[in-house]
Amino acid sequence: MKEYTYSPTGVCSVKIDFSLDDENKIHDLKFTGGCNGNLKAIGRLLEGRDAAEAADILRGNDCKGRGTSCADQLSKALDKALTS
Repeated sequence: MKEYTYSPTGVCSVKIDFSLDDENKIHDLKFTGGCNGNLKAIGRLLEGRDAAEAADILRGNDCKGRGTSCADQLSKALDKALTS
């Protein structure tokens, strides 16, 4: 497994950590900061899910008119991990 850390912008969360296995499945997703209960739920829902599929689902989600959200920032983190 390869571990990734992403620093989101424009949201309450300050760090996103996750791992991708050899099949690009998401594992051990954790947000630092943000809405704790909701972000823990996202981690549980995405455990073992295909990273590209998850990014497609989350991309463009908005929080309070910010133009982004923790979920949208996760899509950016996943996209970056998949292209690195």
